[in-house]
Amino acid sequence: MEENESKIAVSTDSRGRLLDNEQWSDVLIQAMPYFKQWVGKVVVVKYGGNAMLNEELKIDVMKDIVLLNTIGIHVVLVHGGGPEINKMLDKIGKESKFINGLRYTDGETMEVVQMVLTGKLNKDIVGLLLKEGGNAVGLSGIDSGLLRAKKIDKDGIDYGYVGEVTEVNPEIIKSLLQTNVIPVISTVALGEDGDSSCYNINADTAAAKIAVALKAEKFVQLTNVPGVLKDVNDINSLIQRIPMQSVPQLIESGIVAGGMIPKVECCMIALKGGVPRTHIIDGRVPHSLLLEMFSQRGVGTMIFTGNPD
Repeated sequence: MEENESKIAVSTDSRGRLLDNEQWSDVLIQAMPYFKQWVGKVVVVKYGGNAMLNEELKIDVMKDIVLLNTIGIHVVLVHGGGPEINKMLDKIGKESKFINGLRYTDGETMEVVQMVLTGKLNKDIVGLLLKEGGNAVGLSGIDSGLLRAKKIDKDGIDYGYVGEVTEVNPEIIKSLLQTNVIPVISTVALGEDGDSSCYNINADTAAAKIAVALKAEKFVQLTNVPGVLKDVNDINSLIQRIPMQSVPQLIESGIVAGGMIPKVECCMIALKGGVPRTHIIDGRVPHSLLLEMFSQRGVGTMIFTGNPD
């Protein structure tokens, strides 16, 4: 027998060392309880614009989602696309303008947002999922009235066509999940009754509210940070588990600060709406979604209610 035929299953550990059959089978056995735990459950994944920049990692994410779907976990993928929107605005010579962290969205910018999110990125992601053997359908928040929104009005500042979600109508998502289809959702929304305008919606917030409407078991934000760090300059200071009631203290102490605050606030929206587990994980880590779903150690930060196990 050839040496390379002596191992039916070959993989590597975190240090690149080969795993033999016994070690590899042990990995699968350890993962088995998690397979059983999540089959039939809804998991909403928000895929961040900055976490989508590396093409190889993007393919890894698609493979993870197809695998979850294949074993019977109902994955709903909600995506952003800020970097791609910036790139298109640059191409047409229009400046990207932000006010208090929100993209100022005039009429022309709204057209670009719709074109990039629903016309390009959404279909690109669907295409990647199909290429990896999945069955996916692209939606926007406008389709079937999935998302309704009202214009954001904060302290009298005009943000243009930037909205906040007021209503989620998840029936179209549920019908797709029942046929084992992966819904891929871009977050533009139609105005409330009597308002025919379209609005640019923060994808993190929209994903959290979709998770609540679907009574999801997990809400996962795939982003470009390791999670919540005690010290932002030390990646080894990751806080792996945070009870929901501890979040206000972490914000007050400054441990949760800057761009991490809106991510944690979205977790809180989901938790308060009945989603028991929320996660902020690093989309730059290959197969981080599988590591979170199927291992005891997990990756990133879990913010939870009740028992974290």
